[in-house]
Amino acid sequence: MAYTPEFRSEAVRLYRLGNRGLKPTAREIGISVATLRKWIRQTEIDEGLKEGLTSDERAELTRLRRENRLLLEEKEILRKATLFFARETDHRR
Repeated sequence: MAYTPEFRSEAVRLYRLGNRGLKPTAREIGISVATLRKWIRQTEIDEGLKEGLTSDERAELTRLRRENRLLLEEKEILRKATLFFARETDHRR
């Protein structure tokens, strides 16, 4: 299930402000402990408190990987088309 950034921020805020642990906070807002733990860790990275890729860097990496995959597919199509037309040209001679 996809949660909005606002929901994630609010979940982390509730955990930080409450005097409860991960489990009760996660149960109260209806998510798994692992999910809340992941959101807390990512928030700490985004705030510069921990090492790792920020949310913006992760989004850019995902975009660049998708773009790279598309370019590789296009390159392969062009390579196959070049071979096809080269053979066609050779057969006509």
